[in-house]
Amino acid sequence: MNTEKAVNKQPKYINPYLGGVLLGLLILATVFVTGRGLGASGAIKSAVVTTSNTVAPSATKANDYMGKFVSDDHSPMYTWLVFESLGVLLGGLLSGLIFGRVGKFRTDHGPKITSKKRWILAIIGGALFGLGSQFGRGCTSGAALSGTATFALGGVIVMFGIFGTGYIIAYFFRKLWI
Repeated sequence: MNTEKAVNKQPKYINPYLGGVLLGLLILATVFVTGRGLGASGAIKSAVVTTSNTVAPSATKANDYMGKFVSDDHSPMYTWLVFESLGVLLGGLLSGLIFGRVGKFRTDHGPKITSKKRWILAIIGGALFGLGSQFGRGCTSGAALSGTATFALGGVIVMFGIFGTGYIIAYFFRKLWI
């Protein structure tokens, strides 16, 4: 068997150490340019407010939370967080296309779980994560990465909380993957 050919067919990823350094530099640049760190949950909030305002404008304006984001001269979608999230989405797609990671659509799963169950668990997990980001006033990239990068105690606590909870929860779900 030609091992060189087999290795070359595997998808290519950036070196994780280089990726970490680049992410750190990106956070530093973002804090320097915008005065705040990275985050994506604000973009989801903007999309929800815009959708609500399109469907029921009077109810959205009357809502205590969403009403403060609605104005006649400024769209909630016109914020740098929306453009950041679109850039992440398009950058990931471009990277996948360039390095051959985009192909046939498939759902990765372990031998003891079906694709359908994997999707259900992923949707439930994503919904809980999104709900938690609103209770926590930010997503992991905003709270953990940017908070830790600015030496905020809250960022360090969030980072330990995220990874600690992840390890605890993974213990109960590991048999689905191995």
